[in-house]
Amino acid sequence: MHPARPVRPTDDLPGTAAPDNGEVGEATPPARATPGPAALSPAAPGPAAPGPAAPGPAAPGGATLGLATLGRIAPELRPAVDPRELRARVVHFGLGAFHRAHQAVYTENAAARSGRPWGIAAVAPRSAHVVEALRAQDCLYSVTSLTGPRPSPTATRVAGAVVEALGMRADAGRIDRLFADPEVGVVTLTITEKGYHRRPDTGRLDTAAPEVVADLAVGLGAGRLEAGRLSARLSAGSFADPAAGLSAGAAPGGAAGLRTVVGRVAAGLAVRMRSCGAPITLVSCDNMAANGAALEAVVRDFVDASSWPDRRALLDWMAVSVAFPSTIVDRIVPATTDADRAAVRAGLGVDDGVPVVGEPYRQWVLEDSFAAPRPPWELDGALFVPDVVPYQLTKLRLLNGSHSALAYLGAAAGCATVADALATDWGERLVRGLCAEVAATLPAGGPDPVAYAEDLVERFRNPGIRHLLRQIGSDGSLKIPERWLDALRTLRASTAGTAPAGPAATTSSPMLELALAAWANATRPADDGGQLFGTTDPAAPALGACWRGVPDNEEGRRETVRRLLGVLGAADLAEDDALVSGVTSRLPGLRAGRIDLTDR
Repeated sequence: MHPARPVRPTDDLPGTAAPDNGEVGEATPPARATPGPAALSPAAPGPAAPGPAAPGPAAPGGATLGLATLGRIAPELRPAVDPRELRARVVHFGLGAFHRAHQAVYTENAAARSGRPWGIAAVAPRSAHVVEALRAQDCLYSVTSLTGPRPSPTATRVAGAVVEALGMRADAGRIDRLFADPEVGVVTLTITEKGYHRRPDTGRLDTAAPEVVADLAVGLGAGRLEAGRLSARLSAGSFADPAAGLSAGAAPGGAAGLRTVVGRVAAGLAVRMRSCGAPITLVSCDNMAANGAALEAVVRDFVDASSWPDRRALLDWMAVSVAFPSTIVDRIVPATTDADRAAVRAGLGVDDGVPVVGEPYRQWVLEDSFAAPRPPWELDGALFVPDVVPYQLTKLRLLNGSHSALAYLGAAAGCATVADALATDWGERLVRGLCAEVAATLPAGGPDPVAYAEDLVERFRNPGIRHLLRQIGSDGSLKIPERWLDALRTLRASTAGTAPAGPAATTSSPMLELALAAWANATRPADDGGQLFGTTDPAAPALGACWRGVPDNEEGRRETVRRLLGVLGAADLAEDDALVSGVTSRLPGLRAGRIDLTDR
């Protein structure tokens, strides 16, 4: 067991003590060389180590960030570890800004402080642009921490933990080889809630989803080993040769046809079992309760639904050789602006095509349940605990729950960003009030809710973070059931006397009712057919239909609220007349742009 260590905010500068994500068979090699295990091996020849040099005020001659230009950058702004000394020992799916500002930073600092060559092969499920841009920069990019008004970053440095940038479909063969490599012990994912293709009613894999259906139709052979012989090989522990079990039928051609990360990961596990058979850990870093269990369920469901002849042996192997720890990740990473790019250019003296910016605060809490060696992320402040549930629920219900409430209420009030909403006369009161209301539903053993709420107010107020409410409010049908509805059920049960008496007992849920009303208001169809405030949602057509065919009066609005709750899979709450009335009564004010936090 790894000791629990405190999680602290940092400025992300290398050497400091300890400290919301998303983003396509065998392909031809990339046009530009990408640092890989051989190129980054300490024994491999490479460019001379960059010497000290002060950055200029702007990129001279249009110089671009890369290994060849690191010498132009001040030593304290370069990666914490020489990226040429790293090897791809972690595979990550979801090559978006959040990963590059969060897990990649932890991994680089863990490598630097441990002296171990922990590098990341990062896979973009769809975006070829980010792959090409990173390859053009030898996979280097900058990370900027923002505490003041943009574009005045307080700290920018170059990050070097990513050693390979891969397209999920274009580089299927390379991904298979990584899964077959026993030195690769960890696969992490930031693919957003949508990427798991879960049924809203059961949380299991939606095998009727078109992309899942298409992936299940992709044939992946069992390789040289017949399915009947795999279990015997596993029992005998005779998968010592990483190449054993791989053949033309073992996947590269078929894997290139896979479009879902769930299917691609399942195929990768099949390759691993058929080759080295070494244990491996899959780490979900997405904002879902029990995200480890959620990932395990959809991957196992995919394997079980496949036509692979060795699927039963694969499921048996997964049960003993693959771990799915749950995690909590936290750092606000807004979209990068042109002003941010200009500030990075001025600070580093070179152009960066893929910079990321974020708040100084970052947190990572992981269930201490790994099946294979991992980076010592605790050296950079990550917290390893036996049970992440108290931390998970605190983050989902307080931080993410407040974020969603601010998104919909702020949109109704004409705000554009979280900081804009906090600058109103109601924003801070909403955050504190919602946290106080929901705190009663949290289990013991997590962060102090009062102190957590105070930290949230300060973080949300940060003028350097232009976190768009439209971004936070998108995919609401996937987000708010976990962020609000379970807490609402607990509070309603306490009010009705159907929950045990105790500290969780309460008599009302005005903040959650107001938030739910603001979400309902935001689902109204716009003239262009989208959602009212420019948010997107996979359930947008069904949500928009809830407003049609009902009169524009109190009873009609009540019916709409019931229908909307039904789309969320919350039929129980739709039958709660008091809740429906409370939500409905707030709709006229929100439609007029008025935010009223008083209880009703």
